[in-house]
Amino acid sequence: MLRIATVNVNGIRAAYNKTRGQSSGLSEWLATRGADIVTLQEVRAPDAIVHEITAEAGYHVVHAEAAAKGRAGVAVLSRAEPTAVRSGNGDGYFDDSGRWIESDVPLADGSTLTVVSAYVHSGEVGTPRQDDKYRFLEQMATRLTEIRASGNHGVVTGDLNVGHTERDIKNWKGNRKKAGFLPEERAYFDRFFGDLGWVDVHRAVAGDVDGPYTWWSMRGQAFDTDTGWRIDYQIATPELAATATTATVDRAESWAERWSDHAPLVVDYAV
Repeated sequence: MLRIATVNVNGIRAAYNKTRGQSSGLSEWLATRGADIVTLQEVRAPDAIVHEITAEAGYHVVHAEAAAKGRAGVAVLSRAEPTAVRSGNGDGYFDDSGRWIESDVPLADGSTLTVVSAYVHSGEVGTPRQDDKYRFLEQMATRLTEIRASGNHGVVTGDLNVGHTERDIKNWKGNRKKAGFLPEERAYFDRFFGDLGWVDVHRAVAGDVDGPYTWWSMRGQAFDTDTGWRIDYQIATPELAATATTATVDRAESWAERWSDHAPLVVDYAV
């Protein structure tokens, strides 16, 4: 079995300090969840801090830090030492944005798994932020095609900041004209899961149900009423996706026990 977990930590230092020493904390989760691979987004910390916080969990750590301090940042933690690492999604415009990192991880059968930790822009309608989001998603489509053509297994994980269907957002009617649920954004995901042949593993395992959500606002009663969004994904090549046995959202027991506004998405693959 191969267990892959992904989570937007919303600042790794804050997540670590918020529940330090608690049984539900970030460091305890890393140490006990039994994941072979963990991907992190919105790390927002220097490389040395990332290695320090994750050291006790015993992973090999690769990290793409954003040039803008305190912003973005993505990482891949793996039990097996990666054979190659690439930062950026192939479009030089995003090379220092801390939004895409690839790690080639060897599997037990001798094959290679290309693991991506991605953090897509949240966007904002009618602004350059939304233009950057579309440019990133377009380059993501190009990179997905290249990964499939490489012959490796592939899994793109992370906070992709788009709800693909009405099942993915509790209040979808009120968000149809907002970034995160725009028709133009969702069309990219139609391509990913259609012509490009990748699989939304969480949806494939969960079936046609509401959610299960992975993000809830820290404000108001969103968490308590499960008014969430499913915007954290594991997108896999079809051969890998076909081996997925379970997909679990590690939702905190209570609002007070949360160490991020996102919850980890954990998938087990029979490889």
